[in-house]
Order: sequence, then structure tokens, then C-alpha cells
Amino acid sequence: MSRRTLLFPIAVAILGGAAILGVRGQWPWTRLSDVPVAAAIRVTSPFRIVQDTLQRGETVSELLQRQGIVGLNISALANALHFDPRKIKAGLVFAVRHEATSDIPTHVEFQPNDDQRLRFIRTSSGDWRGEAVPIQWTTDTIRVVGDIESNLYDALDRGVADQTLDKSERTKLAVQLAAVNDYTIDFSRDLQPHDHFVAAVERQVSEDGDVRFKGVLADQFYVGGKVYEAFSYPSGDGTAFYDANGAALKRAFLMSPVEFRYISSGFSLARLHPILGIFRKHEGVDFAAAAGSPVRAAGDGVISVAGPSGGYGNMIEIHHRNGIVTRYGHLSHIELGMRPGVHVSQGEVIGLVGMTGLATAPHLHYEFRVDGIARDPRTIRSEAGAPLPPAQLAEFQHRRTLLLDLLDTAPVSPSISE
Repeated sequence: MSRRTLLFPIAVAILGGAAILGVRGQWPWTRLSDVPVAAAIRVTSPFRIVQDTLQRGETVSELLQRQGIVGLNISALANALHFDPRKIKAGLVFAVRHEATSDIPTHVEFQPNDDQRLRFIRTSSGDWRGEAVPIQWTTDTIRVVGDIESNLYDALDRGVADQTLDKSERTKLAVQLAAVNDYTIDFSRDLQPHDHFVAAVERQVSEDGDVRFKGVLADQFYVGGKVYEAFSYPSGDGTAFYDANGAALKRAFLMSPVEFRYISSGFSLARLHPILGIFRKHEGVDFAAAAGSPVRAAGDGVISVAGPSGGYGNMIEIHHRNGIVTRYGHLSHIELGMRPGVHVSQGEVIGLVGMTGLATAPHLHYEFRVDGIARDPRTIRSEAGAPLPPAQLAEFQHRRTLLLDLLDTAPVSPSISE
């Protein structure tokens, strides 16, 4: 009998025996279901993070004490990291890491400004060391379009989403758009419903997704059937703006010295005074504005009066070249350092809108005098700005072409400022 013939009945016997044992529930070997299984390992966080907000009137040291942090010399670390803890404003959020088992705080992190985070770490010996972590920002260019219904602020609020620029950054954009075009557009009376504008604007985006306004590159305002253009061009002391032909937009005087207002009373030889109830000259323009709005010097000059002045209330008077004097009345506040003999620059904030003196509501009374004679400020048109030198015109024209492309392209484009 062959070996294969012998193995066959043995295999049949083994399988038959296994089948019988299986039916009885008996096994000659350990089944997988009988092998003990270890309990699942549950991983818990070795620490917890507590967020705490600096309260009004509270110091950083008081917040750290509330979190049980001891041994952290905030003054020494502040000197090493070049920050002043006294300048940290209420509302700042601190993230404090506590060990899960001991609840001992081991890390503190906060962001005192847009450009860095500060981190304090407790060492094994119980001492604290600090480090400043720079926040990386990248620059891009966006195209902003607005339709005027009432004013520039409103147009930007309706035309720009919060994720593109939030309200505070839109306000900065509105201020710069007004400042750039203040020499050619009177925002108090020129803008009308259905006027519109487009601007190429640089913004910065942080690694955390925060967004901030950087600056205007160019804009076009379509006002009353006319087109007003502004193109940025690097200058020795920063960036200046020019028209399409390379002539500077900056003039000797601003169109008006207060931003975003309407005219509550114009220049008149016989106006019924709202308080005195008599007809008298109104030798200036009243710009209605919210109390506390900044008032700017209309041009370069030297202060001759700064203080209470009868019906003007708190007033500043500035002497300019060529016999020109400007007056700013009813101020609620005169900026520190503004006194007779001080030189001020065009656009410099000299005070805040108020209603001191003979006034029924917050507004700025603005006068423009030439050789002692009052002139209607709205009729004053300064001479055209100085043109770029011929040697720079070709470079300016090339930049203007790039900026015009940005004004016409998709919402986000590469920056051209670098």
C-alpha cells in the first residue's frame, strides 16, 4: 500500500473527530474568541488651555496672578522682549496652559500687536523664559468698487465684505481715499447718488487669516459725469499721487479741512443767525460733523490764535503765504502743542469738532481770508500741482499702465509695489 493511500484515511479520521467535537462545543485548540482582549487605551490631554481677558483698569500682573502664575517677572521679560506692559489695552486675550494633573500653569501666550506674539514658558526649575514670535504677513492687491448713495463710508460698507476688509479697515481705506482725492473732489458737496468709484488697494493677510488695509495704489472717481484719477508713485519721503499726465494732485490747500460732512450753513452776506436771531454776515462755511471728528490744517502755515475767541468758541487761526488766513471755530478740543508761533503742515490734525461758542450743534466753522477779506472756501481752487521731472515720466507712465490694468482686472491680483 502506498504512502498516499495510508494518509487519506488518517486525514478523514481527523476531520471527522474535529466535526464531532465542534458539534459538542469542545475544541482541542484555543479559539480566537477565547483570547483575552485588553481594554481600549483612552488618551487624555496632558494639559488644558484657559483663555482670560484683560479687564479695564487691570494690569497684566493681576491677570497672571488670577491664573495662579507665580515667579514670572513681567517687567524683566518686557525689557528683554522690548514691549511695555502698561500699553497693553483692555480686551486683550491671554491663553494660559495648565498641566492636567497638577493644574500648574506652564505657558502664557498673547498678541500685543499685529506683528508679533509673546510667549512665556515655565522651565523645569520653575523659572520663566520669554520669546517673541513674529507674525508673517503677505501682501496682495484687491479691486474695490463702490456706488455712491449717501457717502463714501456707506459705499464701502455695501461694496466690501468683512472677510475682505472689516469695518475698521474699511474706515482706514475711506480716510485715505478722501485724503488722496481731497484736492480735486469736494466730498461735502460733489458726490451725488449714482456716482461711483474703483480703487486698486493693497492689503495684508496674516498667517492666521487676519486682514488689514495697507494703502491705495490708484483710484478712479466718476463724479457728475467727470472722471478723476489718482496714481501712486514713490517719492523721496514716501508715496505721492499724480493725475494721468504726471501732475501732482497735492495743492496748496485742501478742499475742506474736515472729513465726511455735509454743509449746514454756507457763505452768506446776510444770514439769519440761529442763536442771535438777527441777519448778519456768515463769512465762512459750517461743516456738520460728529463731535470729536478730527479737524486738519488746510495748508502749511503758522498758528496765530489758539484758544477761546468769543462767538467762535475754541478757535485756531493759521497764517499762510500770500496773505491767506484760515480759521477753524467751535472746536471741542485743541490738540496738545497747538499754540501761537507753531508751524503746522497741511493735513495735520489741529483739533476736534465741537460746539463751543455760539453754536447749536456740533460743526466746524471754517473761514478762508485773503488780505483780510473773507472768501467763500468752496470757490477757492489752488493752482495745479507740480509735474514730475521729465526724467521720471517714462517710469511713471509704465507704472500708470500697470495700475490701470489693476483697476480693470479681477478682484485679487499680484502686488506691484515690490
